[in-house]
Amino acid sequence: MEEIILHYFNEEMYSLNVTDVLVTFMAALLLAAIIFCAYRFCHSSAVYNGRFNVSLVMLTLITTLVMSVIGNNIALSLGMVGALSIVRFRTAIKDPRDTTYIFWCIAVGICCGVQSFLLGFIGSGFIFVAMLILGSIKSNDRYLLILEVNKKDANVLVKIISKYYAGKAVLSVQNANENTVEFIYEISQKLIKKQEKINNKSIMEYLDDKVKTKRLSIICQSDEMSR
Repeated sequence: MEEIILHYFNEEMYSLNVTDVLVTFMAALLLAAIIFCAYRFCHSSAVYNGRFNVSLVMLTLITTLVMSVIGNNIALSLGMVGALSIVRFRTAIKDPRDTTYIFWCIAVGICCGVQSFLLGFIGSGFIFVAMLILGSIKSNDRYLLILEVNKKDANVLVKIISKYYAGKAVLSVQNANENTVEFIYEISQKLIKKQEKINNKSIMEYLDDKVKTKRLSIICQSDEMSR
């Protein structure tokens, strides 16, 4: 019994010849090119990272290589898990969509490594179409509106902001010193565009006609630079 189990762990269930290896990696490269194009088309020029896109191609090929080595060999698979468990990645992913592409590459590499090419191509086709359709969706970024006025104009400013944004601007912080008061409001990108259209003026132009501000800043809280 022990001999049978040991033989099962050490036996190579199949071996790839040169032709199979070439076909496997050509399929992986073709699927990686699809992922490359999907990432390129779904990201604006401001946030597109060429080096990350190239790394997606390499990740697909490396995953294919690992799966080809493992095959159906349990002993190799356990050893590979142990070897990869010591790897730690500390690169921050700024765009949540990038995580999707990483998993896509790994899935394609696994499909190619076990020679399930049809599943890899059909699955990648569906994902590619979904990425093109959903990749254009923009998040409704949150903005901070920072205003500083003289103390005597503080109450007037609050009423003006409430009127301009129809009471939808959220006052987060209010700081006061001897002469001035600082207000920090949370507003959405959608609200900014909507109220500019209704009032036919930006908040800066609107305040210039109503009250004198010492400082006015609008800061986007998003990490993206696509705007």
